[in-house]
Amino acid sequence: MSRELLLLVDALAREKNVDKDIVFGALEMALASATKKRFDEEVDVRVDIDRDTGAYDTFRRWEVVSEEDFYDPAYQMVVERAVEHIDDPKIGDIVEEELEPVEFGRIGAQAAKQVILQRVRDAEREQILNDFLDRGDKIVIGQVKRMERGDAIVESGRIEARLPRDQMIPRESMRPGDRVRAFLWKVDRNARGQQVILSRTSPEFIKALFAMEVPEIEQGYLEIKAASRDPGMRAKIAVLAHDRRIDPIGTCVGVRGSRVQAVTQELGGERVDIVLWSEDPAQFVIGALSPATVQSLVVDEEQHTMEVVVDEAELAQAIGRSGQNVRLATDLTGWQINIMTPEESAKRSEEEVGKLRTLFTEKLDIDGEVAEVLISEGFTSLEEVAYVPLDEMLEIEAFDQDTIEELRTRARNALLTEAIAREEKVEGATDLLSIEGVDNALIAKLTDAGITDRDGLAELAVDELVEISGISEERARDIIMKARAHWFE
Repeated sequence: MSRELLLLVDALAREKNVDKDIVFGALEMALASATKKRFDEEVDVRVDIDRDTGAYDTFRRWEVVSEEDFYDPAYQMVVERAVEHIDDPKIGDIVEEELEPVEFGRIGAQAAKQVILQRVRDAEREQILNDFLDRGDKIVIGQVKRMERGDAIVESGRIEARLPRDQMIPRESMRPGDRVRAFLWKVDRNARGQQVILSRTSPEFIKALFAMEVPEIEQGYLEIKAASRDPGMRAKIAVLAHDRRIDPIGTCVGVRGSRVQAVTQELGGERVDIVLWSEDPAQFVIGALSPATVQSLVVDEEQHTMEVVVDEAELAQAIGRSGQNVRLATDLTGWQINIMTPEESAKRSEEEVGKLRTLFTEKLDIDGEVAEVLISEGFTSLEEVAYVPLDEMLEIEAFDQDTIEELRTRARNALLTEAIAREEKVEGATDLLSIEGVDNALIAKLTDAGITDRDGLAELAVDELVEISGISEERARDIIMKARAHWFE
């Protein structure tokens, strides 16, 4: 039988033009699979074939684990029991018990051959994929081979790629035989079907298309720093010139618009706005909102937002149809942009001044006139009044040193009172503090909103918790699910 096995290995290796080790490995897998069928439960089996004689041994295997990690006796063995099989066992060691080998004839050469063929196909598929990726192409050009549940299967050379329906430009229709260009979006090596996934809606696609049309990008004279899209409708790209002699916008537009028109046609008529990228966030946002003209803006770096003021006549243009222009500008710049008219800006400013006036008069026990001086000097919180350097406050002409010292003392006392109140709230909300991810700062915000226990938190929607706390949606979702865990126990 051993000689027969060696002859089979040699014949299959020559027939499929693969290394003998691949054939031996496939046979070991086939023998192990046949051995497992003797057991009613899933087990770990290893078969070792001697490459010279063809003789083979079969072993059942267990991993050595601690008592705390032990959960599956079919695959695991605790240290205390492993002592009976091997000397000085350690966590992670493998215990093997020799089994009676199955007869090779019971498996049959055909079954072994199928395993080998699958291994060969897998190796060939991996090689084709690696060869394709080694080319470094960002854009895949191919032909639609067939449609599967709305997805297009695109053949490009020896590779079959999948273009999902949700990655196609809206309203575009594809049929077998159509030529298509798409961005190499991602590679899923674990997929049983097509491993290369394409996209025609990704912002990276428009960047790659411009790189094909504008030689200066490939040469390094120009760079597309960012892109945002409403696929099939409108897009914005931000460009930067690394050579001062080059007009970045004109270069991307091309002679009589030839370059940008080529991109637009590929994207189904998608209109492209080309703006200048700037290191100055305010300047970048002003450019991103074009063609609307910005009158003024206020930057809130802490919240990463900008309040942009535009003339009433240009409000619709700045916002765009269904908010398209401001949404694309937000995606392009990474800043949350709030558009308002001069009247709205003045009203909001008045409201904020009113809130500050109330804060200062109540917490510092001062009259409105003193509060107005603080506001006009740019103070926006009690912390600033309490801790801004004394030298800076002494520059305020309306206050003498005694007044300044008294204001600073009152501000610090008010902050201390608030801190004590927050501490008392936290101490009274131990139920909330027991939830993983909930800290003192979050508890203070929750109790301010009237939420003092686990059930109150569990009943919140994700967007409600985000609004109350200012935390991310992901963190809010995780905390709410942990708060609800006791409902399902």
